Amino acid sequence: MNIRISRLHFPVTTLGPGRRIGVWFQGCSIRCSGCISVDTWAPAGGETQVDAVLAQLRAWLPDADGFTISGGEPFDQPEALLALLRGLRRLSAGDILVYSGHAHERLADVLATADGLIDALISGPFDMAAPQTLMLRGSDNQRLHCLTPLGRQRFSALPRRAKAFDVMFDDDGSVWFAGIPSRGDFQRLRELLADQGHHVQTSAARARDRRDRNQQS
Repeated sequence: MNIRISRLHFPVTTLGPGRRIGVWFQGCSIRCSGCISVDTWAPAGGETQVDAVLAQLRAWLPDADGFTISGGEPFDQPEALLALLRGLRRLSAGDILVYSGHAHERLADVLATADGLIDALISGPFDMAAPQTLMLRGSDNQRLHCLTPLGRQRFSALPRRAKAFDVMFDDDGSVWFAGIPSRGDFQRLRELLADQGHHVQTSAARARDRRDRNQQS
C-alpha cells in the first residue's frame, strides 16, 4: 500500500500521554491559515510503503506508550491510513491518537471502517481567531473524541495545557518542533535566536519561496 509520509519521530512527549511515536502524513487539502506545518501541505513527496513505515517503527515499539498521527491531513489518504492503523494494532497495544482538520461529521464513513483502530481523535480546523486553552489542541474549536475504552482511559482527564516542545534535529541542520505552540511562540524564538547570531528560516518561509520560484519559472 502506497503512503506519503512527511516524517517519523520517537520519542514525542508533547502530543499525547507518555513517550509516543509520531507519524506525520504528507499532503493537506485543508491548509488552515496560520498552520505551523506548511511544509506538509504539498500533495507530492514522501512516497513510501506502509510496510516500510511499520518496519522503521519496530525498533521504537518496546519503549513506546502510544502513537500520534498528524500531518498534513491523514484522512486525505484514507486507505493508507487504515492500512497503517491495522498494522499498528497488530504490532502494539499502545493507544493511537489521530489528528484531522476535517469536522468529525465528515469523517463518519472512514471512522466506521476504522472502528476500534483509533482510540482518540482530535477533529476540526485550526482557527487563529479562537482561544487556545485546551490540552493537545491548537484552537479551542477543535474537538476531542474518545472512541474506545483505552481512549477514554488515557485522554478523558487530560492535564492542564503545557508549554513544551519536542526538538528534532536532521543531518542537514534543520530543527523541527513537535507540540502545540502558543500564539507568538515561534516568532519570539526566532527573534531570540536572531539576537544570538543564528540565521532562522521557517518551513513556512521555505515553502513560500519554493512556490514563488515555481510561479516565476
